[in-house]
Amino acid sequence: MSEPIPKSALAGFSLLMLVAIALLCALGAQSHVSSDSAGPEKSYLGFDRNVYPGDDALPILRKTFSFSSYWLSPPPGEKNNTWTGKRELLRAEGFGFVVLYRGPDGRELKTLTLAKDRGARDGEDAVASAKAEGFAAGAIIFLDIEEGGRLPDAYHAYLAAWSETLGRAGFRAGAYCSAMPVKEEPGVTITTARDIRNHAASRDFVIWAYNDACPPSPGCTFPQDPPSPAKSGIHYALVWQFAQSPRRKEFTSRCARSYYRDGNCYEPGDTAHSWFLDVNSATSPDPSGGTK
Repeated sequence: MSEPIPKSALAGFSLLMLVAIALLCALGAQSHVSSDSAGPEKSYLGFDRNVYPGDDALPILRKTFSFSSYWLSPPPGEKNNTWTGKRELLRAEGFGFVVLYRGPDGRELKTLTLAKDRGARDGEDAVASAKAEGFAAGAIIFLDIEEGGRLPDAYHAYLAAWSETLGRAGFRAGAYCSAMPVKEEPGVTITTARDIRNHAASRDFVIWAYNDACPPSPGCTFPQDPPSPAKSGIHYALVWQFAQSPRRKEFTSRCARSYYRDGNCYEPGDTAHSWFLDVNSATSPDPSGGTK
């Protein structure tokens, strides 16, 4: 039978345990303070619109926005590109950029072969336009994809050829696409953003997600602390378009009052309501990168 442990030894052991516990608590508190001190990732406001707002608009818009869209091709519904030649003016005002190129309608891509050929041609055109406008290799060019839900196979063939062409020239491929779930069957939904990321050829695409449904969208607002793009529903999104002009009534009834009575969204300094626009948040003041 073992000898009983002296009370003095037990007291010493207890003291050592208390000291150890105190040290562990202190280290845990220090770790918690360090993590909190880093703070959440900062987000920045930006605007996009199909038509260039005009030189006189830039100083006013810059008071609210850190970055602006910049089209390399005619936007959807337009025959001309009014942004051409405006990069230096925007840059002089301090704007960063989200660089855009119009994607095709899915119905235009009849076969896989035609889709691949079109993707390569459009990629070459996007690269040439980016260089002509002064954007350097390394910049992200976002392909404007207006269709929602799952994309057809031909569209994925187009994306693969388009991004491969950009990559050979040193540019990065991105996609402006839907983060809004589309029901495919009971209990199953898909977003265009996830569909793109689920394909090996487009897995590295940088995502600019649009989701103007309220919530998660705050509507036509311009907060000093903009919402994180992750709140779009796509946690890896670099940019989130959370307000569109004109507002889509079926998605924005809960934030309708945040829009002007004509249904558009205007920057607070635009008292004449001259430039309706879409509003975005991003994790960078220059989302396309390599553009300054």
